[in-house]
Amino acid sequence: MKEKEKLYFDERAKMIKAMAHPTRLYILTKLKEAEHCVCELTEMLGFDASTISKHLSVLKNAGLVSDDKRGLNVYYRLENPCILDILECVDSAIRKKLKSQMNMLK
Repeated sequence: MKEKEKLYFDERAKMIKAMAHPTRLYILTKLKEAEHCVCELTEMLGFDASTISKHLSVLKNAGLVSDDKRGLNVYYRLENPCILDILECVDSAIRKKLKSQMNMLK
C-alpha cells in the first residue's frame, strides 16, 4: 500500500472508530437534528458534563463535529451529516440478521 493510500485509510478508520460507541452514535444522531451544547446533551443522556465532553472530544478529533463557543456554552454541530448515512446500511443489515434468526427459530 502506498503512503498516500495508507493515510487515507487511516483517516477512514479514525472516523469509524470514533463512531463505534453507543453514546457517540446517539450524540451524532442528535447533532444531525440540531446543534446542542454540552449541557443539553448531558440532560438528554443523563451523564456528567465531563463524560459528554470526552465523547465530543473524540468526535471532534476525528473531524466529525465542530464547536462554537457562545458565552459560557460551547455548541456542537455535525460537520458532515451524510456520515450518518452508513447507519441506514447498518440498520438494514440488522433487520436482515434478525429476520434470518427468526426464520431459524421457526
